[in-house]
Amino acid sequence: MAKRSKFVRPTERQILTAEVLASKRISPGFVRVTLGGSGLSEFAPMGFDQWFRLFLPGRNGLRLPTATSNLWYAQYLMMSKEDRPVVRNYTVREFRPAGAGHFGDTAELDIDFAMHGDQTPACAWASGTAVGSEVGLLDEGITYQAPQHSSWTLLVGDESALPAVAGVLNSAPRELRGAAFLEIGHPDDAQELGEPEGMRVHWLPRTDPATEIGRPALEAVRAAELPTQGVYAFVAGEQKLASGLRRHLADERGIPKADITFTGYWRVGKSAGER
Repeated sequence: MAKRSKFVRPTERQILTAEVLASKRISPGFVRVTLGGSGLSEFAPMGFDQWFRLFLPGRNGLRLPTATSNLWYAQYLMMSKEDRPVVRNYTVREFRPAGAGHFGDTAELDIDFAMHGDQTPACAWASGTAVGSEVGLLDEGITYQAPQHSSWTLLVGDESALPAVAGVLNSAPRELRGAAFLEIGHPDDAQELGEPEGMRVHWLPRTDPATEIGRPALEAVRAAELPTQGVYAFVAGEQKLASGLRRHLADERGIPKADITFTGYWRVGKSAGER
């Protein structure tokens, strides 16, 4: 069996600039920021869990690297702390081409920020940003790669992975069959996902504040009835959730590791860099 690469990269990568068109708290745990502007005309939507580097203004405003290869990070490190932008990874929640937007004539891109606390740089920016503020984006492509031999899809994540799972469900063939287990911080964080008829979505709110993040999703999947073969799993979110479920699915369910895409977006106790 040919080994799949971890990422499907965009055919052309470039650092784009965009401006904030709107910022709104859409539920207790999410703020949605809509970006637009002429710079988004070069953005190529790929669907699924398409993610990007988001460059936020530093102490002296927005300064961006010029390299689009991995050299961008070397340029970033060479910047002074005053000029260095804040960089986090996020997923496209929704992309609307020019002429189909809600706020103007340019293309629009929605980002849903899971609010782990306003004290984190990205969350503080999302909750306090003003219309017209500039940001940078570097497209990184997608990680969701269901193999042709799979017949049933398992999607699992905490709130930081909700935009990725939403993108997968929106892009997937309408005949997709499977289940999604989505852990959220509040019952009102559940969203309309427009999932295929054959996908069953399980919302798992942490109603007890003392509940460890990731535990409801881990326990729900461990207790679930899954097919014995033909399963492709996409798992994302807090590091322990992603790695713990991968072990369970590979060691206890017998799912080939090559058929499990797992990504730790963030780690409890550290600044979140969710997608």
